[in-house]
Amino acid sequence: GLGWLSRTVRILFGLALLPLGAITTVTLFDPQLGAIGAAAGASAEVGTSFWQQFWRTNAFLYFSVGFILNVGWFFTRLFQPGFLYLYVLGHELTHVIFVYACLGRVSGFRVNLDGGHIVTNKSNILIALSPYFIPFWSVVIFILMTIIGLLGSLPHHEKILFAMMGATWSFHLLWTLWIIPRDQPDLKENGTFFSLSLIYLSNVLLLSALLCLASPELTWRHFVYNWANNFMDTITSVSGTLD
Repeated sequence: GLGWLSRTVRILFGLALLPLGAITTVTLFDPQLGAIGAAAGASAEVGTSFWQQFWRTNAFLYFSVGFILNVGWFFTRLFQPGFLYLYVLGHELTHVIFVYACLGRVSGFRVNLDGGHIVTNKSNILIALSPYFIPFWSVVIFILMTIIGLLGSLPHHEKILFAMMGATWSFHLLWTLWIIPRDQPDLKENGTFFSLSLIYLSNVLLLSALLCLASPELTWRHFVYNWANNFMDTITSVSGTLD
């Protein structure tokens, strides 16, 4: 386990991540999100917020359909063992990919309904926590649909992609929320509080990235601009309170 000094340092880092997660969340759902895009000449309707426009798009519609269908399926518990196995498989494969990305080796791999594990010569924060913020099956679907799109035309390709991304991302989100309270050694390895703070921030950043990819009216430049404004507003508010 972690020594007291390492635990203390990670708790402090976890506390430092909390306001970053809060600012990112506020930015993501800010009614003024993307306002810089309108000023820069994007195709935004005057007097209409980014979210009001985005809710009307095919991207949001089909993503929502896929998301809601999977949520309904999750709570009916139909074929739950099969979906649990798929989640655990994706979880452990994500560990494997990041072990190799960090130049490590994998000498053992096990997946079943009771859980899974890998045997590796290397571990770090990224390897341990990546399955909690990388939606493995969303990445697989995106790669497959991209390959299909390059090889030929598929009817309603974009709509299917958005629906599948919604379904797989909600699959990742729901099963991650389900599995976190069940005594995860990955979280304890790096300090549970720090791990949860990092997982939350990473997931909100991932959702922001998906939003930027799905909407031509919003780019990372616009998002970062709004995030920086919210960050400075927070600093100003805190400074004013302390004075």
